[in-house]
Amino acid sequence: MHKLLIYISFLLVGLFGWWVSTTETQVQSDQITICHTGPSEMIAFLDDPAFVAFHPSPVPFDFEGLGEMVTFPASDGKEASGYLIRAKEASDQWLFVYQEWWGLNDNIKEESDRFYNDLGGKVNVLALDMYDGNVTSNPQEAGNFMRSTSEDRLENIVMAGKNFAGSAAKIANVGWCFGGAWSLKSALLLGDQNIGSIIYYGMPIREVERLRNLNSDVLGLFATEQNISKEVIEEFASAMDQAGKELEYKIFDAVHGFANPSNPRHDEEATKEAYLMALSYLQDKFN
Repeated sequence: MHKLLIYISFLLVGLFGWWVSTTETQVQSDQITICHTGPSEMIAFLDDPAFVAFHPSPVPFDFEGLGEMVTFPASDGKEASGYLIRAKEASDQWLFVYQEWWGLNDNIKEESDRFYNDLGGKVNVLALDMYDGNVTSNPQEAGNFMRSTSEDRLENIVMAGKNFAGSAAKIANVGWCFGGAWSLKSALLLGDQNIGSIIYYGMPIREVERLRNLNSDVLGLFATEQNISKEVIEEFASAMDQAGKELEYKIFDAVHGFANPSNPRHDEEATKEAYLMALSYLQDKFN
């Protein structure tokens, strides 16, 4: 009986040790997930009423674009799509455009047209559809679209766009909010075909080792806000410096989403200044 009690004691101690080890591993795993920086952080904002309040429903407007919707295969076996405006003459210069959390709506298509025209029609412009056709003007629905996105699927869409542009393509990226984060993520995915990235108030990656893989500098056009805060932006700037990469940025005295003309809180002055910075940056890349 005494030997049996000793055996049971050792067994319980062993089980307790296993439970502690398993629990610590799970906590470490959770911490890794929580500490991961970059676009996925924006998912956490969806439950913050203040963040949602920065996204009033866009105002509808009449739009007749220069481009057309096209589809192309992705490596996950699905089709990817985007709004394409081809250069007036054959060109290996491309601008990838990334949507806000609303989806690939008319505002993003209009911005694509504007960049195309102001770059002299010399650059192919492709606005990638990151929601596979889902578009809304309802903040709650937009949040649900963003929450339900698969990182793997989003990466497949970017790489499908890269393959569509071709192995000789030199690609710059621009995006707003959700798309601002994906402008930088796209720049990393595109490798040596990437020539530039513009972030409009998107959550930046701040992991030095990942940023070391960037093939270009970055232009950041940020807003005055709590979520993608001054502290976050300064952390990004420090990480870029440690990675040996160049970053130019400005924090505008304007709300998140200020550059969207269909946003009721649109700031015309800040939008004009930011756009001129973005256009100058792209003109330098595509000279």
